[in-house]
Amino acid sequence: MMTTEEFIGIMNSGAEVQAGSDVHLYMTKLSNEAMRITAQINSAYHTPDQIARLMEELTGKPFPKGAYMFPPFYTDCGKNLTLGKNVFINACCQFQDQGGITIGDGTLVGPKTVIATLNHHQDPRKRANLIPKPVDIGKNVWIGANVTILPGVTIGDGAIIAAGAVVSKDVESNTVVGGVPAKLIKTIDIQE
Repeated sequence: MMTTEEFIGIMNSGAEVQAGSDVHLYMTKLSNEAMRITAQINSAYHTPDQIARLMEELTGKPFPKGAYMFPPFYTDCGKNLTLGKNVFINACCQFQDQGGITIGDGTLVGPKTVIATLNHHQDPRKRANLIPKPVDIGKNVWIGANVTILPGVTIGDGAIIAAGAVVSKDVESNTVVGGVPAKLIKTIDIQE
């Protein structure tokens, strides 16, 4: 029987996951657990402490100091999600964290943000196979409303992602990007 730690190790390796394999079946198990917990999160009002406890159950990790979330919140795994201190997640976000999502300290995630970490195989004969690629979001990033971040993207510290952007490539620190696909708008002038 596979453990969650073994599953995360396989997913973080980037190895292709064969449809119907033990890894794929374990992924389904974790998805069902995530649906149960997110249904609890999304079904009624909860105090910040209650949200923190439910997020700890979802992720299997302590909920970081100062982190805050406005439900509803959706994820298909939860166990490969790492949040930093003082992260804020606004309402209606959907995280596909099976391939790994890391969000750094002080980052603000706008409403209806989608973060994807899985691709399907391009060969139609293998279309149900999954290819995991992590998303790594740095510290003090500001992600606007309705942003989509695609698998394998790294966003540098201090970056701003404009509302409605589709981020398909890495974003440098202290830059503003926007559009579909997201492109550099400007560099942020940091005053010392």
